[in-house]
This record gives sequence, C-alpha cells and structure tokens, in this order.
Amino acid sequence: MRRHKFNKLILILTVALIITGLIIIYAIGPLRVNFMNSAYGADYDTNYFFTHQLINVVVAIVMFVVAFFLPYEWLRRYAKIILIVGLALCALLQLMAWAHVPLAKCELGACRWYNLGVTSFQPAELLKLGLVLYLAQLVAQRKKEGGLDTLDFWKPFAFYSGASLLFVVVLQKDLGTGIVIIAIILAILLMSGLPWKRIAMVIGAIGVAGILAVVSSPHRMERLMTYGQEGSSDSYHIDNAMLAIGTGGFFGVGPGNSVQATGYLPESINDSIFAVMGETVGFVGLMAVVMCYTVLLSQLLKVSNHLADLEQSLVVVGVFAWVATHVIVNIGAMTGLIPLTGITLPLLSYGGTSMMFISFALGASLQLSCYTSREVRKNEDTNSRRGIRGAHYTGGGRRA
Repeated sequence: MRRHKFNKLILILTVALIITGLIIIYAIGPLRVNFMNSAYGADYDTNYFFTHQLINVVVAIVMFVVAFFLPYEWLRRYAKIILIVGLALCALLQLMAWAHVPLAKCELGACRWYNLGVTSFQPAELLKLGLVLYLAQLVAQRKKEGGLDTLDFWKPFAFYSGASLLFVVVLQKDLGTGIVIIAIILAILLMSGLPWKRIAMVIGAIGVAGILAVVSSPHRMERLMTYGQEGSSDSYHIDNAMLAIGTGGFFGVGPGNSVQATGYLPESINDSIFAVMGETVGFVGLMAVVMCYTVLLSQLLKVSNHLADLEQSLVVVGVFAWVATHVIVNIGAMTGLIPLTGITLPLLSYGGTSMMFISFALGASLQLSCYTSREVRKNEDTNSRRGIRGAHYTGGGRRA
C-alpha cells in the first residue's frame, strides 16, 4: 500500500505526555533531592533529577524518531534476534547477581538492572519489544502456512513466552512487568483468530502460574492480604498515595508545594508519580492526563484495525496492550482499585529504559499508521468467530 500521512494524534499525545512528565519532574525533583540529601547524607544538586530526566527525554525522542524512519522490514527481519538478545541479557544479569558482579544492580532483593555508572539499563524493557515483534511475526507466518493450532506454532510460542515470564517473574521477582508481558501475549492471541478453546487453555495456564507466583512469595501474599486495609503498616504506600490525591482537590496545591514528594510517599518520582501529580495539579490535571492516555490508546486500536497486513496489525495491538497495562495497573494501584504493584506510568515516570523503549514502540506504531486503509481489516480466517469485520471507515480526515 502506498504511504500516506501519519496519525497526528499519536505524535502529539506522545510528545505532550513526555513534556508533561518533564515539567512534573522539574517541579518535584528538588523536593526529592532535599529529602535524599537530609535522609541519606547525599550531596545531589537541586536539579539532579530534572537534568537526568532531560537526558532520558532526549534519548527517548531520538528512539521515537529512529523507529518512525527505520523501515519496518528491518524490524521484521531482526524480531527474533531482538527477543533472544533480551532473554540473554536477562539471563546474564541473573548470573552476574548470583556471582555478586557489581554490574548487576540489586535493590530490595531484586536484580533487574545493569549498573552502567551514570545510568542503569533494565533488559526486561528490551524483552517486551522483542516479544511484541516476534509473536506478531510468528502468528502471521503460521497463519499463512496453514493455521495456528499446530505444534509448529505452539512450541516456539510456549518456549519464548514461558522463558520471558520465568526470567521476569521468578528470577527478577518483577510481577508488574510480568503482568505487562501476559497482557501482550493475550492481546496478540485474542486478535490472531485462534479458537476460543485454545485461548481459554492459555488463560487457564497463565492463571495457575500467576497463583503459584503469588502464593510462593511472602511479600506478594502480604500485599494481597492487606489490600483494602487502611491504616495498617503494610498499606503505608497506598495510604499516602490516596492522601496525596485527596489533598490536591480539584486544582492541586501547585508546583513545588507537594508534601508527599518530600519523603512521605515512596517512589514519588517513579511508580507513584500519578499520586504526586494529583497533589500538585489536582483532579482536573489528572483527568487531562487520563484523557491523553485514553485518546492515545484509542488511536493505536484505530491504526491496528485499519492495517491490511496481519503482522503489522498485531504489532500495534501488542504496543497497545503494553502501554494500556502500564497505565491501568499504575493508576489502579495508586487509587487503591487493585493491590499495589510497582510499575511505571508511561512517558511520565522518572527513569530512562521504560521511556526509551515505549517511545520506540510508539514510533514504530506511528510509522505503521502511514499504511492504513479506509476499510477495517478483515480476518484472514473466515471460520473464526472473532473476525474483525466492518463497513468502510467513516472517520473524518485522510486515511489516518
């Protein structure tokens, strides 16, 4: 299909969220610095977090642009290699942790990062990208070759999906990232045309594995058992998150006036940034952020539905599941709707690896938006009860 204009909303909203996150870090970073200097005897500059986040933003924007201009055929050609490199880096990280190599950065009993001196790198983020690209390719290839319900499909699918969850959930003890990987797997399967019976079997297997992952971890069980019990020692994090959001009211206390960012709320510039934003910019500001995410996710679904190529459509579906799960789990945890799980808020939280790879994934999705058609893509398997059928696209604008 001939290339046309890209989806402008994906570009605008991605940039808007990145800039919003940078502004919030600029506002609360000095408060976090003061706390760390006084509590831990550190000597950070007032603009330490803002400067580092600015560097992260620059790199993320570069990756977004690279993904937009990089021919998709390159990603298709190296999809499996990207996944294998992600798995290898996760395995190597664990081996380094067991050998007490300083390059492995471990915190609170979990080793999830490479310590690169001035920064750190989380290989699980590369793993997510590789999994999206490879599973989309695997499904599309097997459908062209005669169907999905064969050993030629299930063997590589089970191996790479299982290995990804093993490294992340069991070895790195990162249930939050594990939930994102599960969402990516299920989203691609749901849109693949696979019979419901097989999908139900996959969901059942994942459900059993998830229960085992929770009951085998005292920390996870403690979080689950104390969920909803306000005032307990184990609900300190969520209690302060709710207090931050409640204190903000409709319009917030204003930049630089956050109390929770001074040390009361754990991970105030990372996983808890949504709560601190609630305190700073209030309910109105939070709703604006939620609306940005909602529109961005809806545009990703729109692009997926109007891509004629199944593999490309599944790639965008995987990116949708990736971003949506981060948003839902983070906001759900900070508002007490689900048990607390450590996970970043896409493009807003402080940190580099997550922002960089999500930006790359969104850049690739923006590129694919140049090849949509006015018609909704129809499922190639006419026997599937989940075929994506529909009339001509009726939205305004030119082939977006």
